[in-house]
Amino acid sequence: MNPARDTFINPLVSLGLCAIGGGIFAWLRTPLPWMIGPLFLMAVFNFSGARLRAPPGGRQAGQVIIGAALGLYFTLPVAQQVASYWHFLLLAALMAILVACACAWTVSVLSGTDRTTAFFSSVPGGAAEMAVLAERYGAKVDRVAIAQSMRILSVVIVIPFALTYSGVHGSDAYVPAAAALDWSRLGMLLTIAATGGAVLALAGAPNAFMLGALFSVIGLTISGVQLSTIPPLVSNAGQLLIGCALGGRFERTFLGRVPGFVAATLASLVLALVLAATLGAGLAWIYGLPVPSAILATAPGGIAEMCITAKVLQLGVPLVTAAHVTRVIVLVTTTGTLFRFARMVDRKLRKF
Repeated sequence: MNPARDTFINPLVSLGLCAIGGGIFAWLRTPLPWMIGPLFLMAVFNFSGARLRAPPGGRQAGQVIIGAALGLYFTLPVAQQVASYWHFLLLAALMAILVACACAWTVSVLSGTDRTTAFFSSVPGGAAEMAVLAERYGAKVDRVAIAQSMRILSVVIVIPFALTYSGVHGSDAYVPAAAALDWSRLGMLLTIAATGGAVLALAGAPNAFMLGALFSVIGLTISGVQLSTIPPLVSNAGQLLIGCALGGRFERTFLGRVPGFVAATLASLVLALVLAATLGAGLAWIYGLPVPSAILATAPGGIAEMCITAKVLQLGVPLVTAAHVTRVIVLVTTTGTLFRFARMVDRKLRKF
């Protein structure tokens, strides 16, 4: 137990540092400054031994804000257009499984980690959900948690910078539903979004507050109910809370625990990014979609982080959002079954 870390002052200090980090990165004009700035500063301080922690419920609050902001893009015509790409969405999710298997093999071979741990460390589903499944099937949960945290951190940093500095210019024709800013109605909108998240959380759904907020606001937007737009100040606050929560996962002993496993995980992440980008470019060619949007849709990052990237860079927000929602649902619901099948096949092959 660490009294200094457990006081209410700790998360307040974290928020202050995250605001400074966001401001510095915004001044530097980096991609996604209000998410990457807080994430970077929190990680640096924690690696130095500060042991900062994010505010309780901060990540969920940030997910509600971002989920609501994304839901405003799904007007009825947009939702119908995105639904027409259902085969693209499903194919992208299935390809994520293949990428995960390749990465799991890489981690296992390079680090000597057991295949169960390597598998659940490599599946780009919800980090918490993968940790739960890992414990159920006897994997080393601490290693799975480390690998999943590294995956989110790496993709959040690499993808936005790569897209921004590769000369990609946002050409997203999609815009949120045209509602005026009304602070009282904004409160109502966020309350509805938070309620949707709470309902899914009680039901045990993955990424409950992100998906609950998203689905709730999509329902309103499709129905033509326009309560309020979400101003940049509120959207930035949502990004800051998510970045703070991501950075708070890291601590000083992180890289020293299992250096071989960490190195193998980094190698697998490079492989995952290359494979996902290649598959995304291939799908873009097949379906006639913009390559940057398709690459972002297949990136092995967290749903909130990748959708924020799409929103900020104006790269096919509805399609990217739908792709990551589909991926998370498919992976969370099939990973356990897929693992049991793979283990059964492996045992039979070993008998020959």
